[in-house]
Amino acid sequence: MKIVTPSSNDQRFLQQAAQLLVDAFREHWPDAWTTMEDGLEEANELFEEGKLCRAAVDEDGNLLGFIGGIPQYDGHVWELHPLAVQPSKQGKGIGKTLVEDFESQVRARGGLTITLGSDDEDNMTSLSNTDLHENLWDQIKNIRNLKGHPYEFYQKMGFIITGVVIDANGRGKPDILMSKKVE
Repeated sequence: MKIVTPSSNDQRFLQQAAQLLVDAFREHWPDAWTTMEDGLEEANELFEEGKLCRAAVDEDGNLLGFIGGIPQYDGHVWELHPLAVQPSKQGKGIGKTLVEDFESQVRARGGLTITLGSDDEDNMTSLSNTDLHENLWDQIKNIRNLKGHPYEFYQKMGFIITGVVIDANGRGKPDILMSKKVE
């Protein structure tokens, strides 16, 4: 596996990235990218001015996963969006490698913090289907992963929960906000 910067002209990458978004998010985020058109739109957005895109490919150039980044606050903060790994390859270190590479890319660009939002639309954590307007920080402190939500992956990568957008995806469906200091 190697990490590369794909080209906006690489139609193979764009097609594989679009399909990966549809496949990787289908189970727990069925409204994320439901069609190839949705996936292609997102894949093309990875190449907008100033954004960052890195891809993990195998020896034949097949896409294993990719990560995108959006500069914010004059480049001091970078939003990690999106991260996708082939479902059959998850748990094999590809996501970890992509996040580590992303951090080094952000560091090289003078970034100080990486942020991300990780939606809970499918009752995957104890933060869903509850009134987060009451005792929010206690609920965050005592969060439980009920169905393999990726917030724990990001915690292992050094991210901390820095907040929640309550009802971001409808009543009882929050977006969990996380951040990591770039060192």
